[in-house]
Amino acid sequence: MPDFDHSEFNRILLEREVERFLYDEAELLDARQFSAWLDLLDDEFRLYVPITQNVRYDMKDQELSGEQRDMCWFDEGKETIRQRVEQIATGLHWAEEPRSRTTHMISNVRIKEAAGGEANGHVVSVSSAFLLYRNRGQIETDFLVGRRLDRLRRHEGSWKIERREVHLSQSVLLAKNLTTFF
Repeated sequence: MPDFDHSEFNRILLEREVERFLYDEAELLDARQFSAWLDLLDDEFRLYVPITQNVRYDMKDQELSGEQRDMCWFDEGKETIRQRVEQIATGLHWAEEPRSRTTHMISNVRIKEAAGGEANGHVVSVSSAFLLYRNRGQIETDFLVGRRLDRLRRHEGSWKIERREVHLSQSVLLAKNLTTFF
């Protein structure tokens, strides 16, 4: 009988725990429980969504706009996101009246890197694929598809999202607005 590989077992458990966290996060967003979702974000949280450009095959390094250098869809911190949530909660936000219905589908969750331990907080870098469906009104429908690169920190038993980078597969967005949270 082969020896039991504890490190592989622990890696599988960690991956499953991270997957569950991301699925629970998606459920909060789809249920419009934005205040509870904000609690999942680290105080130093950063969201970066570059613009995807169509480039020649040999220019792959120029496909995404540069962080804090070029124009992007989003480059914001937790405070700006909190303000967006508060604005939506007023019911006076033109882009959310009537309110959007969303479905976040998360898949292909992979832990790219894991470091630390319970004493100083466990940090993981995670990649995942997503499909974000949004419907508003009767006929307004949007699909946003891409990859997310997240850095999560577990401290005192709870995961927090420190950073999220979203790479959209679309180079042109047909959505009338971008009020949805990734």
